[in-house]
Amino acid sequence: MSGADMSGAGMSGADMSTGSAGGTGAGRLEELLDLRLPVVQGPFGGGLSTVALASAVSEAGGLGSFGAHIMTPDAITEVVGRLRAATARPFAVNLWVPQEGERSSFRAAEAAPHAERLVPYADELGLPAPHDGGHAESHPSFDDQVDALLASAPPVISLVMGVPPVRVVEEARRRGIVLFGTATTVDEAVALEAAGVDVVVASGSDAGGHRGAFLRPVAESLVGTFSLVPQVVDAVSVPVVAAGGIADARGVAAALALGADAVQVGTGFLATAESGAPAVHKEALHSPEARTTVLTRLYSGRPARGIPNRFVREMAAYEGEVPPYPLQSLLMQPLRTAAAAQDRRDLAALWAGQAAPLTRPALTAGEYLARLTGNASPSGTPDTPGASDTPGASGAPGTPD
Repeated sequence: MSGADMSGAGMSGADMSTGSAGGTGAGRLEELLDLRLPVVQGPFGGGLSTVALASAVSEAGGLGSFGAHIMTPDAITEVVGRLRAATARPFAVNLWVPQEGERSSFRAAEAAPHAERLVPYADELGLPAPHDGGHAESHPSFDDQVDALLASAPPVISLVMGVPPVRVVEEARRRGIVLFGTATTVDEAVALEAAGVDVVVASGSDAGGHRGAFLRPVAESLVGTFSLVPQVVDAVSVPVVAAGGIADARGVAAALALGADAVQVGTGFLATAESGAPAVHKEALHSPEARTTVLTRLYSGRPARGIPNRFVREMAAYEGEVPPYPLQSLLMQPLRTAAAAQDRRDLAALWAGQAAPLTRPALTAGEYLARLTGNASPSGTPDTPGASDTPGASGAPGTPD
């Protein structure tokens, strides 16, 4: 069955912008945000987000996003200003809600054994030995970040990893900011609606990058996107955005047919020209290696889905021993940065969802968005597999969050 008839409700690739359940534009998100297309660009942390990418998606009719969870309050204020200057359309800025027991500073004795394990890799990259973390702040506090974001008043604030505090919901509502919350299970979706979010992102286990489970351990919260979405649609009354494992027009049509108001696509936009992913990362998304992804804590201390490489395999025995986020992330940050700068695919963090092989190389964000919504060519033909789109036809495995 092709992307042109996958919806089962008469929704073809050419009219995919009709959204869910007979709505127009982007379904209920059109009413909230005046979106023309039912596509949200997934937010990326760690420097992978760019103003160019978010604004390009927004200008083309979707919702561009920017991941700000490692940014200082001043930097958040600045990036919201840059986004406003780049587009008059709605955009989102994303933060991580801190989880219970999470700390931002650590004693040297806690970090030392973990830093020692990384010395051989630091040597390979020409870096000094990883520091022990000491008592240095690894990132700004969530309270300071969210205060700066609320004051900047972007059209949308999206949150992952937990339920937003009451004061954040109330202030967002007062300022007219639309609030997205991210759920990995039905129970999390219900909790987010009860807390007052305007939109629930149903993030299936197919998604790339960090898992945002917050009511149960990640291992008990691995529900696939196309199992999760209809259950969440049935459980909540607010609009639902499907995320995870969606990388082409067929996936968009399937998600809308299951009742989603829109989709959130991460890996696919990570592969576009405007994203901040280094070339070695983008190349990996289109390689045979992308057919296999794993959940790993090795790069940040939180489970995240990516393409396994030499670092992940050599350090696999320490998955259960690495320290929690954010200490592991602090220890790994110089290595991640250097590996990307030196084109070391064997050491870099290669975040990718399970649909990475369906992405296309060398596309701009606007071109990719057109493919997602069924307008892949000047003639308006939908992006369904054909002679030129057969997986592997251009040397890529399938020509992701």
